[in-house]
Amino acid sequence: MTPTARVEAVDRAPRREWRLFLTVVQFFTRVPVPAWVGHSAAQLDGAARYFPAIGLAIGLYSAGVYAVASMLWNPVIAALLATAATVLVTGAFHKDDLADTVDGLGGAMSRERALEIMKDSRVGTFGVLALLIVLALKVAILAAAPVAAALVALPAAHATSRWLAASVIWRSSYVRLDASSRAKPVTSSLSARGFAVASIWIVPALAACPWLSPSSTAVAFVAALAMRAWLVRWFERRLGGYTGDAFGATQQLTEVAFYFGWFSTWPWS
Repeated sequence: MTPTARVEAVDRAPRREWRLFLTVVQFFTRVPVPAWVGHSAAQLDGAARYFPAIGLAIGLYSAGVYAVASMLWNPVIAALLATAATVLVTGAFHKDDLADTVDGLGGAMSRERALEIMKDSRVGTFGVLALLIVLALKVAILAAAPVAAALVALPAAHATSRWLAASVIWRSSYVRLDASSRAKPVTSSLSARGFAVASIWIVPALAACPWLSPSSTAVAFVAALAMRAWLVRWFERRLGGYTGDAFGATQQLTEVAFYFGWFSTWPWS
């Protein structure tokens, strides 16, 4: 490669990485992106390294809503508005995945039937109950927490949960569905280098946590890891791997597990 070509390659690199980040924004949120970003399966595969980054952004947005709302209303209303903000900005993307996953794995015995149910756009009883319980837990935990702790926990939990979901892509096998599948597509591969880049994004997300409570930070992280391990075992046993819906369910449930761990050892006194 000539010196000129090397300079041009370096100049293109920031734009390429910015395109990959905006690809994740386009895929996981309702935030509009420029038309030049485009979209393709290969592009989404490359963008997987930025999953925790978009989680950090969503968590900061939710924390901002919580901070403003907590100055105007009681903690329950603030927690509801902060949770609603994430629903609006993501289009309930992962929450729909959670409902589909619980419907499929909770309502069927065979792998084939579970995948068929997960492809169905309708939501069943198991899915509705799962959504209600998860949303109620998020609101209840955040409402009971000190404001400062909740503001730190939101970006940390959102980034960590998406990092753990990305780790499922890195280490598990994608269950390829047929062409008629209506399940949401998700990247089917993530290299070790890509996962290493993804891991960088949880550093700023967790940075403030030890300052408030080192023990709570450790317990929160272990709780989220334990939930991820249990889910992967469940997906492997029932499906032989993960699907796009399973990816989203992992994000939702590890986020809740993080909150549980964060506040279970919180120094309330």
